[in-house]
Amino acid sequence: MLQLPHQPLQVAAVPPQRAPAREDEAGPWHAEAVCRRDEAGLFFAPSKEPTAARLAREAAAKRVCGRCPVMVECREHALLQPEPYGVWGGLTAAERRVALARRRRRVVELRKAGAADRIALAG
Repeated sequence: MLQLPHQPLQVAAVPPQRAPAREDEAGPWHAEAVCRRDEAGLFFAPSKEPTAARLAREAAAKRVCGRCPVMVECREHALLQPEPYGVWGGLTAAERRVALARRRRRVVELRKAGAADRIALAG
């Protein structure tokens, strides 16, 4: 884990795992997650973490996610739950909020476009 000099290591409290978003014949997707073999504190913020330390920790967590074979499944899980804390599927909590807002806007736009098409066909 990345750490700034002269700062004591703070251990993160890891939220309990929720049920997986999906399971397939080979078992739950998270059984193959690379992060299961890494330090959990890398993915969840310690209390009162300085900004520079948070950014460095999140970057390190995203590098772990980048080599994970189930990153897409993990990201979908975090977006569907929604997971309020930590790095999931290579996204921070703030990045997931942005992704969810974009999804909601797209759904609204698609519904509006569909309604406009129905009106044009009826008219």
